[in-house]
Amino acid sequence: MIASINPTNGATIATFEELTPGQIEGRLARAAEAFYGYRHTSLGDRARWLTRAAEILESEKDAFGRIMTLEMGKPIEAARQEAAKCALACRYYVEHGASLLADEPVTSDSFIHYQPIGPVLAVMPWNFPFWQVFRFAAPALMAGNVGLLKHASNVPQCALAIEEVIRRAGFPGDVFQTLMIGPGAVERVIRDPRVKAATLTGSEPAGRQVAAEAGSEIKKTVLELGGSDPFVVMPSADLDAAARTAVQARCINNGQSCIAAKRFIVDERIAGDFESRFVSGMQQIRIGDPMDETTQLGPLATAAILEELDAQVRRSGARVLTGGHRLDRPGNYYAPTVLADMPAEFREELFGPVAVLYRARGVDDAIRVANDTPFGLGASVWTRDAGEQERFIEGIESGMVFVNAMVASDPRLPFGGVKASGYGRELSAWGLREFLNIKTVVRR
Repeated sequence: MIASINPTNGATIATFEELTPGQIEGRLARAAEAFYGYRHTSLGDRARWLTRAAEILESEKDAFGRIMTLEMGKPIEAARQEAAKCALACRYYVEHGASLLADEPVTSDSFIHYQPIGPVLAVMPWNFPFWQVFRFAAPALMAGNVGLLKHASNVPQCALAIEEVIRRAGFPGDVFQTLMIGPGAVERVIRDPRVKAATLTGSEPAGRQVAAEAGSEIKKTVLELGGSDPFVVMPSADLDAAARTAVQARCINNGQSCIAAKRFIVDERIAGDFESRFVSGMQQIRIGDPMDETTQLGPLATAAILEELDAQVRRSGARVLTGGHRLDRPGNYYAPTVLADMPAEFREELFGPVAVLYRARGVDDAIRVANDTPFGLGASVWTRDAGEQERFIEGIESGMVFVNAMVASDPRLPFGGVKASGYGRELSAWGLREFLNIKTVVRR
């Protein structure tokens, strides 16, 4: 049984039966059959359908936002913005898909030809329940592939709503299907010969498992896993802007984002000034019902996530500057928290509104601390010194570095990480070509 539970009050909204083995077989057969027809559709038709999907997302963002907020608790305005951002991704590939998929001449008698590979399984998380899916689906469908979605079990209504958007947009039947299955059924889908590749956004253990299963079948994977992103502040930075952005970067999506800033590394010469600004900002965050337009921080997505975050803070041994506890109210609420003096051996990702402060002795030490993590997804660096900027860009081990800005995803830019944060890229031209046969053609 798959249940949709409101994290604001713990009420069960709806329940859904998992697919039986026979039903899974039927879905896979339909996906394979759909691909053989869909791969031959014109780029113009795909662009027209993707444009219609964007229009639906934009015109009905209020309804889609409400579904997201009810199922995983993000503030309602952020949920609306997420639906609109999905439309932006669709429109990016409408505008650029044809040129990105066009044959590329190499010599007078050779060129590179791009072809879709078939059904691709997307194992997606709950924290951005529409955006994570569309940043896979938009390029996959534009490229001529077929999508199979195994969404997180706590956002089943989002999963079904996305499938309905694709259907209503006019795409041929079964080119995008939601699979109502639990984690135990994923391996069977990955190993099925009709499924050609897999992409996963989620935890490091889940990524290792999917990569191992797909690898044993010689199937490609793209993995976007955990993050422990550094937010570095140097003396030349605009401290007010840095502290203000730091609060947003830590509490975005109720603190549940892989690219949320989690470790705040501040030059010791300005550490006290930044700390006072940052702690004050965290204490002023408006906590409440995520359906309330004024709420900035809602509940964590599930009771299990709340339990784990609380346990992590307690066992970390760090000094609590503010917060550090659950809130005494219904729902999965955790106080905005700032920790200091974190023991070096604690290296876990904190998935919630919990920030950790570190002090650094100059640029080299800040880079050392930033890289002292198994993860390498994004990094935000605050300095107006051009030389320091170059050193951080070159020195920080991450897939993305944002200078004097908060890390964010953008359809135009490749998105992904290094080390235990995964491999491969989503979005931009790189994301479009991850699941293509890049065919060399020589014709004489």
